[in-house]
Amino acid sequence: MTVDILFPYYGDVGLMQQAVRSVLNQQDPDWTLTVVDDGYPDSAVGEWFATIDDPRVRYLRNESNLGANGNYRKCLTFVEHDWFVVMGADDLMLPNYLRAVADARRAAPNAAIIQPGVQVIDEHSVPSRPLVDRTKGWYSPRGQGRRVLSGEPLAASLLRGNWLYFPSLCWRADALPASGFRPGLNVVQDLALALDVITAGGSMIVDDTVCFQYRRHSASDSSWRALEGTRFDEERRFFLDMARQMDDRGWSRAARVARWHLSSRLNAASLLPLAVRKGHRSGVRNLSRHLLTGFR
Repeated sequence: MTVDILFPYYGDVGLMQQAVRSVLNQQDPDWTLTVVDDGYPDSAVGEWFATIDDPRVRYLRNESNLGANGNYRKCLTFVEHDWFVVMGADDLMLPNYLRAVADARRAAPNAAIIQPGVQVIDEHSVPSRPLVDRTKGWYSPRGQGRRVLSGEPLAASLLRGNWLYFPSLCWRADALPASGFRPGLNVVQDLALALDVITAGGSMIVDDTVCFQYRRHSASDSSWRALEGTRFDEERRFFLDMARQMDDRGWSRAARVARWHLSSRLNAASLLPLAVRKGHRSGVRNLSRHLLTGFR
């Protein structure tokens, strides 16, 4: 079964090339790769893709920069098959990725999302386990092997702490809402999409088979937003909106978790000392506000 691999791109050219090669090296050849370049200012990018002689690969460049949310939304318009992945521009598929998610699909064909096993690496491709990923381990579902999760327990679990690795997820195309990614979100758009699928009745397979490498490095946009504190403004609005939506569904436990969004506030608390040491005044102010008033 062909899997559409969607690749919203803006960033380091070398890491992007590694990511593309990891797709080319898949043991399962049944895939298509669509790269949507959001106007990265380097003509070598298009020239490099022109050297790839593989009909499964197509490279497109936006006429103007759409930003993260806009480019992710555009990528979804290129879904042509039953399953797809929205891959990060600096992450890596291990050679067994497509085979692993195919095995999971066969085991639970009605599932809407597959979260396979992930190894975290740093900017040098060395295995790493920073605090944020150790924390994901605390919030992730208990159990081993392959299991299927759904409904309010799954929603509450993700609202308590987002343990997903979005670029590694494989999605069933017909389970997505017609609107795709919610507009206006640049930090929590991935979690929002997963919750939209779950609240519509979609289930998730969680599989321990490690087949993907997620890159975590300090130069990322999300890291900068975290230290600045601006990402938490979006998170706070999102979680309070989700609390209202969960209340409307009668999912009181998930609503309570969303209203407190404790993991988000603890994340802000962990960044506050660094912002103080760096003399980052706006960051200190934004992080403090989220930590102290985030539950209101």
